[in-house]
Amino acid sequence: MENNSSRTVSISFFELLAVLFIGLKLAGIIAWSWLWVLSPLWIPIAIVLAIIFLSWMCDQGIFFAGLCFLIALVMIFCIIA
Repeated sequence: MENNSSRTVSISFFELLAVLFIGLKLAGIIAWSWLWVLSPLWIPIAIVLAIIFLSWMCDQGIFFAGLCFLIALVMIFCIIA
């Protein structure tokens, strides 16, 4: 019996950018701190956590309605993009 299943490996833009930055750092082409070399991996996570925290603050009534509406628009844009 043959197993003809194929696997598709996909890589996101941020992962590709991180691999590129790591390669450039190891080759000595860029002299950035490792914090910035690995930033494509942690910045998207930080943005998501910030949006979750701000939406929680809106739910608790800490922000006024206009700012909550703006946060909701940013969240929708992040989901669509």
